[in-house]
Amino acid sequence: MNIIADPKNLGAQPALDPKKFQNPDVTAKGEKRARVYFKELKTLWFMTGSLCNIECINCYIDSSPKADHFVYLTPDDMAPYLDEVEALGCGKIEIAFTGGEPYMNPHIIRLSEMALERGHSLLVLTNAMKPMMRPRVQAGLVGLQERFSDAMTLRISLDHYAEEHHDHERGARSFTEALKGLNWLSDNGINMNIAGRTIWNESETQSRRGYADLIKRNGWQIDTDDTKQLVLFPEMDGQVDVPEITTACWDILGKSPDEIMCSSSRMVVRRKGADRATVLACTLLWDDDQFELGATLRGARAPIKLNHPHCAKFCVLGGASCSA
Repeated sequence: MNIIADPKNLGAQPALDPKKFQNPDVTAKGEKRARVYFKELKTLWFMTGSLCNIECINCYIDSSPKADHFVYLTPDDMAPYLDEVEALGCGKIEIAFTGGEPYMNPHIIRLSEMALERGHSLLVLTNAMKPMMRPRVQAGLVGLQERFSDAMTLRISLDHYAEEHHDHERGARSFTEALKGLNWLSDNGINMNIAGRTIWNESETQSRRGYADLIKRNGWQIDTDDTKQLVLFPEMDGQVDVPEITTACWDILGKSPDEIMCSSSRMVVRRKGADRATVLACTLLWDDDQFELGATLRGARAPIKLNHPHCAKFCVLGGASCSA
C-alpha cells in the first residue's frame, strides 16, 4: 500500500491568510460569521492535566513530560460541576477525560468513580502506555469495570495501524507499548475503541481495512465500520489555510449548527496559577481567550462564534467530534 512517509509535509499547503479569523462577527470578505448556539449539555469534558509521558509531533494541546499549563484536576475541582449538571437538569450525560495523559493524574480513578457513581457514562482518552499500566491504575480500572461495566470506555490513541507511522508521531516503541495496553484492556473485558488520524493520504476505506487487519490479529472486540469505535480524526494545523464559515455555509454544506460539538459540549480546565477551574467552549481551543466562558456551566452557554481555523477544518468541514 502506498503511504506518504512524511505526514507532516505541510510546506506544500497554502499558509493561512492573515486577514482571516480576525473579527469574531464578520469574515475577511465581510460576510456574517457563523455561530453555534448552545442547545443542551450532552458531553462535559474535564482536562485532567497537560502532562504526558510522551511528546507527539503535532499535539493539539502542547502536552509533554514538562507541560504544566494545565495542572492536575482534583476531586474538589470536579465535584461542583457534577453538582451543577444535576442542578441544571441535564440528566445523565457523557463525562469525558482528556489530557495530557489522564492516567498520570494521581486522582484519576477517584475522578472516574465520581462520574460513574452519578450514573453518567465515562469516556477516557489515553495512549494506553506505561501510566495506564501501573499496578495501582490497573487495579482501579478492573474495580471500575466490575462495578460499572459498560458505562466506562477507554479511547486509545493509535495514530496508524502500521508501527512505523504511529511511532513517527509518538516516538520509538510507542506502538509496541500501546498494543500492550490494548491487549491488557481486552483481556480484562474493559470497553475500548480506537482514535486514528487521517494524515497519510489514504482513503477512509484503506484506513479502516488496515485497522481491521490489526484488530483481527489481536482479537480485540472493535468494529472498524462503526465510526464511534474507530474514530478517524482530521489533522489540525492553525497555520494552514482553510475557509471561514459564514451563516450561508450551513445550507451550502447541508449541515446544521446543532451538529457541531460546541452546541452540546463544554470543557473544564484548571490553568497553572489559577484559583479555580474554568469552562472552555471546546476541547480544541484551549489557548484562545475568546473561547473561555467563565467559572460555571450556567454562564458558559453563550453562542460560540466560529472564529478559529479549527472550527472550520475539524468540526464543520471535517465533520469530526471529540465526543463519543
